[in-house]
Amino acid sequence: QVQLVESGGGLVQAGDSLRLSCATSGLTFTNYAMGWFRQAPGKEREFVAVVNWSGSNTDYARFVEDRFIISRDNTKNTVYLDMNNLNLEDTAVYYCAADLKPGTYLTSTNRHEYEYWGQGTQVTVSS
Repeated sequence: QVQLVESGGGLVQAGDSLRLSCATSGLTFTNYAMGWFRQAPGKEREFVAVVNWSGSNTDYARFVEDRFIISRDNTKNTVYLDMNNLNLEDTAVYYCAADLKPGTYLTSTNRHEYEYWGQGTQVTVSS
């Protein structure tokens, strides 16, 4: 059974930092590109960041503006999202997702291409 479990969310103030983690099990982690998405109330789920299977290629949404860093540890089957200088617009439920793309630098920003999803972790930024 494939599981993706996010952690690290919480309530922070504008300008603060958070590190989200997504621990996976039940899949061959290195066969998957790993992405982070987020969904704010009343809005569609949107792409945040993605890293390819080896960690050699990353892609970010424009609104990230160099504030976030995605990384992965293939020895721990875990992907991370380091978020800095958070602002009110970053308030959302953050989801990690796995996209089957073995042995390639390719990644996708399209949520429909991701096979597995976590349950999400809430990030709330206050002023």
